Amino acid sequence: MCSSCSSGSSSTKSWIVHGIVAGAAVAAAIGGGAYLVRYRKFRARVVGIIPARYASSRFEGKPLVNILGKPMIQRTWERAKLATTLDHIVVATDDEKIAECCRGFGSDVVMTSESCRNGTERCHEALQKLDKKYDVVVNIQGDEPLIEPEIIDGIVRSLQLAPDAVFSTAVTSLKPEDAFRSQSSEMGLIPYNKSGKVNPQFPYMLHLGIQSYDAKFLKIYTELQPTPLQLEEDLEQLKVLENGYKMKVIKVDHEAHGVDVPEDVEKIENLMREQNLS
Repeated sequence: MCSSCSSGSSSTKSWIVHGIVAGAAVAAAIGGGAYLVRYRKFRARVVGIIPARYASSRFEGKPLVNILGKPMIQRTWERAKLATTLDHIVVATDDEKIAECCRGFGSDVVMTSESCRNGTERCHEALQKLDKKYDVVVNIQGDEPLIEPEIIDGIVRSLQLAPDAVFSTAVTSLKPEDAFRSQSSEMGLIPYNKSGKVNPQFPYMLHLGIQSYDAKFLKIYTELQPTPLQLEEDLEQLKVLENGYKMKVIKVDHEAHGVDVPEDVEKIENLMREQNLS
């Protein structure tokens, strides 16, 4: 698996339709109405939090970069609002410039500490400051201007349907040519084979930079000590697994398009023009 922060394409719609059909079949098989009532009540209240910071070693001020006439953080927020499972969406930031921008286009904002070490800690702090209580928190990367709302809905529903899991995320298939580029980058491939070459027959997966948490577990997570694999690979979800908690992972049909460095902006804009996205 290769880790990346990314955003999406409309191809995820085929996956979500399949999931809805499968869910309906299960509901009918085990009692239909009663099943759906329980499903709606468990972890029913969901908040989407978009953590955003101004400081970045690779791209300072990234959330405010202009993408075809709108700040990137606004485009992410607008896409997230299309998700049907979110009851509320807020931006969590430690920067007043970002906060002012977000209030300007209508987003609620929660100011958080500069000491937050990652997006998960920022989400936790923001959650504590919200007036309402929520059962599920979705961490939506602010550098994903084309995030698919179907992916957001997918990871939320997978967590709602898995009472023994405390965390959910998504992966997509990685093409051999993309796997080769990942092998040559700072991310690398898992598993690594001794030949040092990409195996075109192996089903490599790309981890998408979006995740949801059980709200009660989110507090526990921030109190857990860093773990060896988490520190080695700089992946927050590894701390979940190394501490013995269960994670739900869904596979989606999705082409990743995130903004990590300034050069990515032009790529995103060209893609949006090709897809007639305004």
